[in-house]
Amino acid sequence: MSVSDIDRPIAVVPPRIGPFRPRRLIVALIFLALAAAPGDLGALTRELMTDAFVQVSAFVAATLIIFYGAEKLFNFNIGAALKNAKGWQVPMAALLGATPGCGGAVVVVAAYSSGNVGFGAVVATLTATMGDAAFLLIATRPDAAMVVLPLSFAVGIISGWVVDRLPAISMTPRTTNAADMVPRIGATRARDWLFAAIALPGLVIGVSQLAGVDVAAVFGPVMPIVGVGGSILGLLIWSTSSLKAMTNINDTPVSRMAEETAFISVWVIGAYLAYDYLVAYGGFDLASWFQSVAPLLPLLGVLVGLVPGCGPQVLVTTLYINGLVPFAALLGNAISNDGDALFPAIAIDPRAAVWATVYSTIPALILAYGFYWLAPGFMN
Repeated sequence: MSVSDIDRPIAVVPPRIGPFRPRRLIVALIFLALAAAPGDLGALTRELMTDAFVQVSAFVAATLIIFYGAEKLFNFNIGAALKNAKGWQVPMAALLGATPGCGGAVVVVAAYSSGNVGFGAVVATLTATMGDAAFLLIATRPDAAMVVLPLSFAVGIISGWVVDRLPAISMTPRTTNAADMVPRIGATRARDWLFAAIALPGLVIGVSQLAGVDVAAVFGPVMPIVGVGGSILGLLIWSTSSLKAMTNINDTPVSRMAEETAFISVWVIGAYLAYDYLVAYGGFDLASWFQSVAPLLPLLGVLVGLVPGCGPQVLVTTLYINGLVPFAALLGNAISNDGDALFPAIAIDPRAAVWATVYSTIPALILAYGFYWLAPGFMN
């Protein structure tokens, strides 16, 4: 997540990483209590934690370590490249936004804050980004991801170009370094290396599962040890972190991978548990309930996308994966949501953040209801 102005010394927020954060600790303890519960409840929880880790978290960890590792290795100045891109600035911003996770979109927001890109680039990247929910979709429904991500990318480019040609839109960014707003972790911690070590066999299991291998027979007791162990370690990292989701660009790739994967994992575990608990113990016929409000689902997907952060978007993706909401709702949510990049955008220029969100909502509604009415069974 390089930005153009990281080659100057910066005064970062002092880190408060170490002590438990009370609210996060409560959530972590609830998950642990459910996993330790006797009988079917504990068994189901441990199974879902294992699925969440090997099906999603391990893939997120692999993607982030490749992305951040390459970024650190090549030390590419993205901000300067965007500034010099001229006519290619909006497509490059959209491409960064379409990258799974929120890192690429945060790069563009940071470049806007330092005056390296225009407002159209911000709209393009926020429209194109699906945030952390992209990892979940790629890992579980790659066929749908192959449609959603390119569509979001194309819509982002068009939206950015249109906005740049609207004379009434003129935003003046505050010159602020996005890295200044994020606490530093510092040196790579033992927990980060341990998380990486657990994620590696988790990735092997996840890839094997996608290949159709009977992972229960091949990996036996190793699979729940890796899955539950990785989930518990992720809960520990998340509950002791002062970060909201985005890591500092100056931290090590391994630390950034562990922190951001842990954040995503908590939401994925929560989404998995919420769905299966409702099915197993709630007595709800979720499919029938969602079907009864079917015409509103694309609108709800778009409205949830307006909520800052990636957690609610992960939930929408989970509902789609389980067949409860149509592809139209997923697509509307993917285009309207701005992920974690909206947080620094609000801090840097609240007015620009609000307008960028408004502009991403318009194509989201058009495409969501276009697919709902014209191709109701597409990708469902």
